Amino acid sequence: MRAVIEHGARLAGRTDKLSTRFNIVSEILTEADHWAGKAGAKTVGYQHVQEAIDRRRERVRLAEVKLQEAIRQGTVFIDVTGKKAGQVNGLAVYDTGEYAFGIPARITAKTGVGSAGIINIEREAQLSGPTHDKGVYILSGYLRQKFARKQPLVLSASICFEQSYGGVDGDSASSTEVYALLSDLSGLPIRQDLAVTGSVNQQGEVQPIGGVNWKVEGFFEACQARGLTGKQGVIIPKANLPNLMLRPEVVKAVREQKFHVYAVSTIDEGIELLTSVPAGAPDAKGDYPSDTVNGKVMKRLSELIELHQEFKPDKEVKKEKETKPPKPEKKLPRRQRR
Repeated sequence: MRAVIEHGARLAGRTDKLSTRFNIVSEILTEADHWAGKAGAKTVGYQHVQEAIDRRRERVRLAEVKLQEAIRQGTVFIDVTGKKAGQVNGLAVYDTGEYAFGIPARITAKTGVGSAGIINIEREAQLSGPTHDKGVYILSGYLRQKFARKQPLVLSASICFEQSYGGVDGDSASSTEVYALLSDLSGLPIRQDLAVTGSVNQQGEVQPIGGVNWKVEGFFEACQARGLTGKQGVIIPKANLPNLMLRPEVVKAVREQKFHVYAVSTIDEGIELLTSVPAGAPDAKGDYPSDTVNGKVMKRLSELIELHQEFKPDKEVKKEKETKPPKPEKKLPRRQRR
């Protein structure tokens, strides 16, 4: 009964609700009875129900197996150890109709001198859905409210889902994209043993997303295939805690401190976990301490403004010349005019 109730809560996607998809529950009970009979048990136990659930999953997860195999073999680039600047492990969900699963995806951000703003490479390649576009625009709004109170936000930055050749939609990676941008601007490397999910609003609050269980389990499998270090884990929105109904092997790893699930409510909390450096709070003048993430980002943005002012493209120089008033003609004596 406990196993059936746990699976019912997992199907419902809430710890305080049960699914009414009785066709799936009855199929699992029928198969659990089969495995109990094959084992010679007089009654159906927890292990028989769990075996039925696992066997059902194995029959439909070929796409997930192939993608995890590509990560394990190094065909799909995913780091689960070390640190790198401007690079974060995001989490994507694939839905085949019959089965859905999570897979880690590398998200990178690169910044430089210019005034192009945030460039969404997926959108430029016509691979971005409207919800993902909205997430990038909100991301830009967050950066403005955080760092453009006293100075203009002048930069050129590109954001990319690496090795993504299909459509990308949803705003659940917007917080991940913020972390990648903050890391590249500050120069602080980000932990690659953590994966991130969560959308962000213009206030810097991390909002709940869908498919949280699949996402956590997808990164767990990628880490488990390469060996759990005891430091790996996933950062999820705090608002998604009531949705957690993870598979037994993931729960066991978390209990044994081999894998971790961190819940955050703001971008500042997340960036501190990823960089191990304080995010930093503004003082009365709106300045951030220089040894914090936000302080380093503000310093770099100020440098980009100065560099942009020093550099003038040819078009701007030509335009400036055209707007200058012509010099008055110098009058010469009559003899010299002839």
